[in-house]
Amino acid sequence: MPIVTSFNPNGRQEIKQAISYPDYALLKAKLQHVMQRDHHAGLDGKYLIRSTYFDNFANKVLNEKKEGFINRDKYRVRIYGKSNNVINLERKSKRNNVTFKTKCSISQAEYEKLRIGEIAWMKNDDRALIRDLYHEMNYNQLRPTTVVDYEREAYIYPFGNVRVTFDSKVQSSLRNTDMFNQNLPMVDVLEPNLVILEVKYDEYLPDIIKYLLQSVDTRAEAYSKYQLSRMYG
Repeated sequence: MPIVTSFNPNGRQEIKQAISYPDYALLKAKLQHVMQRDHHAGLDGKYLIRSTYFDNFANKVLNEKKEGFINRDKYRVRIYGKSNNVINLERKSKRNNVTFKTKCSISQAEYEKLRIGEIAWMKNDDRALIRDLYHEMNYNQLRPTTVVDYEREAYIYPFGNVRVTFDSKVQSSLRNTDMFNQNLPMVDVLEPNLVILEVKYDEYLPDIIKYLLQSVDTRAEAYSKYQLSRMYG
């Protein structure tokens, strides 16, 4: 299996808020005039993301998010459209409120080993991210905890490397981590009249995008899909 890794050394700024469905429709209509649709999207402009998030029995990751730690890490395994064609292990890191993401490819067999706690092979793996996760699984007892599904609609703007996404139909598997099960039971965890707006950019947010974002009413609190997924356990 080829080793694929990526890392943005400069980090990204990130805004993550919930907006009403009418505000989503209004903002989407405006953004379409200045931004390009993500080429990964289907004919309807959307694609399904499925992620398995890691945590421990003390809910270390969840509690750090709730308490607003400015330096924290979150590990997940991500696939698209419930397919095993692309499987990425990812780490999202916050450092002084700047977001960094590192990822590498893994196989379905490797994920299944992670899922049952078979981790000795990770210790000397060629992929640095695998070795980092081994440390977290060995010393902090991180384990796959829950699967989260959602539909994503994404738009990109080259200046400032801006990416605006709308996430809806957020669902959780609760404690079931059988992520490659096509019929994995899921429950809704986001209010049906809400959409999660995420805005990611590098050093600056262009004025035109900033202006369009001001046209919608955002809630004060940030919405975390992982946090939503843990509402019921």
